[in-house]
Amino acid sequence: MHISDQLRMGPVFLPNPNPAASGSSPQELGVGPLGRTLVYDIVPLTLQAAALAASQAVAGAKNLTLTAGTGVTATVDATGATRYVLDVPRTLSVVSAGAGDTTQTVTFSGYDVYGQQMTQTVTLNGVTTVNTTKAFASITNIAISAATAGNVTAGYGDTFGLPVAVRDAGYIESVKWAGALAADAGTFTAAVATSPATALTGDVRGTYKPSSASNGTNRLVVCVAMTDVQVGPFATRVGAAGVTQA
Repeated sequence: MHISDQLRMGPVFLPNPNPAASGSSPQELGVGPLGRTLVYDIVPLTLQAAALAASQAVAGAKNLTLTAGTGVTATVDATGATRYVLDVPRTLSVVSAGAGDTTQTVTFSGYDVYGQQMTQTVTLNGVTTVNTTKAFASITNIAISAATAGNVTAGYGDTFGLPVAVRDAGYIESVKWAGALAADAGTFTAAVATSPATALTGDVRGTYKPSSASNGTNRLVVCVAMTDVQVGPFATRVGAAGVTQA
């Protein structure tokens, strides 16, 4: 009789999250050592529309004045730059008070949970909130391309980044939310494998949006089936963490 604990060894690790690190952290081959199932367990705070930038006028192309609102912690890295660290990796939001503000672009710059630099550019949609498709762990800058008629506000949303690249819903073994035994009927978005990634492509590891709003109490538990390109001797960094961030 053979009993296996499913532990997968090999040159498979990523840097520990370190929001205050200087520059981008070097990445290695994968994640681990660990078993065939990864359990992602978070209790996200309620979304905050103004947690990163309070409502402010934009008279021309500029960087928004950032703030450490609810659920955001300001840290200073080794270069002297301020990073605004979120409670968990999650998508960001922006909205204008001017209905006609529909052509200006907004570029978010920051880092992922592994300390990799990343950006995403979205276009304002007037009084309708626009969300990034990438999940950020921290933010360093939010730039507006041109003047706006209405004040602009930025914060974070209710879609959460996954810690490994999940390329198909079939790899999701289980999703539980808010203490319910039944599977959650939320929205999974697969990892985007476009390489090279750009400021316009989606999240390199994939995201999940629960079926109801986060509130700082509801727990999200996602169990992911890990493949040979993510753990074990055949793992690759791209297999585990997705294509290089941009």
